[in-house]
Amino acid sequence: MASQPNNPLHGIKLEQIINDLVDRYGWEYLGYNINIRCFTHDPSIKSSLKFLRRTPWARTKVENMYLKMLKNTRS
Repeated sequence: MASQPNNPLHGIKLEQIINDLVDRYGWEYLGYNINIRCFTHDPSIKSSLKFLRRTPWARTKVENMYLKMLKNTRS
């Protein structure tokens, strides 16, 4: 597998991203910032993974939020 030094998401699974965001912010905050049903109504990791794998625009929002969280954690 080729190295991707400029891709901070390389090697990080979507499930890990969701778990880290939920641990840091909680479902309520995620649902407030990214208004998608899998975060606002009976949220779970399983339903979020299913939706985000099929919906590129929502996955992009979640990944961007994760990158901002990493940036804030490092500074």
